[in-house]
Order: sequence, then structure tokens, then C-alpha cells
Amino acid sequence: MAGLLGELGYPVPPELARGRLGRPGERVLLAELDGEPVGLLSLAVLHHVTHARPLARVVAMVVRARARRGGVGRALMERAETLARAAGCEGVELTSANSPEREAAHRFYEALGYRVTSRRYWLPLDPADPLG
Repeated sequence: MAGLLGELGYPVPPELARGRLGRPGERVLLAELDGEPVGLLSLAVLHHVTHARPLARVVAMVVRARARRGGVGRALMERAETLARAAGCEGVELTSANSPEREAAHRFYEALGYRVTSRRYWLPLDPADPLG
């Protein structure tokens, strides 16, 4: 899990990554190929005052570069959608960085039927925040 999060741009030591598993309200899906982790998807089900039913949010999704274009990402997203339907969610949302290296991911999500509907803003509350 730590290696996959690092590949996504969120480096974390393995011992800290393990501690993030099993948190309430979040499901972490792991795809393996020949016993090696090649994909990760984190799904949270959230309730918003603006919606009658819950929303599912893909918090993180990554497939190792060598395993891309082999169906791993599609399988993870389909499983997330199945879990969201089972939880009674109105829809599935996700965010993705506006950067050239994410263009392939954007095309992937759009091919699955996802549409661009909003913009994300971020205010770091910790000056050491790597995303700030």
C-alpha cells in the first residue's frame, strides 16, 4: 500500500500506511497480480446536507505503471461503483490534479462515464503540508 500511495504522489512509510487501514467510513481495495499489489482504490461514503442520499468518493486510485491498460483500474472502479450502489449512494465523485501527467487518468475516468463538474480548492492548515 505504501508503494502505491508513493506512486500516486503521497509518500508514506509502510508502518504508517498500515495504520490507515480499517478507518471508519473508508474501504480500501487492493488489486494484486501474481501476489504483488498493483492497484489501490480508497472509497469513502459521505453524507452531505445538500443531498438526500449519501455520496461515494474515490479518495485515491492508482495502478502501477507496468500494470496499466490491463483492466486493473477498470476492475477497481467497477468494484467501487458496486459498493456505492449497495450503500444507496446517489453517485460517485472523485478529484484529479490538473497537471499534464494526469491527462491519461482524466481520459480513463471520462471513458468510464465520469464528467468534469467542479473545481477543487485547498487551504493547508499545516505549513508543512506537501499539497500546500
